[in-house]
Amino acid sequence: MNSNFTLAVHSLTLLALKPDRMSTSEAIAESACVHPVRIRKVLSLLRKHEFITSKEGTGGGFIFALDPGQITLWDIYQVTSEGALQPKCPDSNEDCIVGANMKNVLLHIFLGAEEHLGEYLKDYTIREVVNFIHIKQK
Repeated sequence: MNSNFTLAVHSLTLLALKPDRMSTSEAIAESACVHPVRIRKVLSLLRKHEFITSKEGTGGGFIFALDPGQITLWDIYQVTSEGALQPKCPDSNEDCIVGANMKNVLLHIFLGAEEHLGEYLKDYTIREVVNFIHIKQK
């Protein structure tokens, strides 16, 4: 899994905690301790998939477009990381029974793993992540 997933979850959670206010990419980047350009890349992806909206100029920034209870971690994974679990196999000897089949065998196994991951991540929404944050604060 790549860091875009964790940055997307971080960004959406922060936005969910401020439902009535725009948040700038700089403020989100400061919270995540990454460069604002990295956050803007992730926010652009989230905006493209209509999880958030944005406004340019003074008083602008990013805000949720949906209810945080509507966005699952699986939705975010699909946007940021789908296929990330697929193994990177080097070219193998096609004349060898193992070399000729290893890539397809591993692909089958890891696609199954990604399906299981998806079923698990569907159980969690951004609202639940926000709730976990509140529980940890106490």
